[in-house]
Amino acid sequence: MKQFSLSTPQEGFIDITASVRNFVRRSQIKQGICQIFIPHTTAGLTINENADPDVVADMLAALKEMVPRLPYRHGEGNSPAHVKSSLMGCSLAVLVEDNNLVLGTWQGIYFCEFDGPRQRKVFVQVMEA
Repeated sequence: MKQFSLSTPQEGFIDITASVRNFVRRSQIKQGICQIFIPHTTAGLTINENADPDVVADMLAALKEMVPRLPYRHGEGNSPAHVKSSLMGCSLAVLVEDNNLVLGTWQGIYFCEFDGPRQRKVFVQVMEA
């Protein structure tokens, strides 16, 4: 298992596809699965379009509408970030074929920050099938 760190903005999606792809290539595994995991409760992971930046803006706007400011009981004031994190999830599995990630033409892997700025960790494990 490998890991890398990110410095994140207050809120936003960071395209981590290239970093994950580099771990896969260095693994020299021809066919298998790449597991990506983050140990954070106010951030998430997703796969979505990485060609048009408006998609990320739309995703953030939609999440903001889906998770309103309520009188949450959690004392830190970041409950919306916890809800968004649960909606996105903290792990992804991506197939590996010919030592490369199996992603669609427009797909990228995103780290989703909902309570930054922070220093975050991303764990990557590539397993042979």
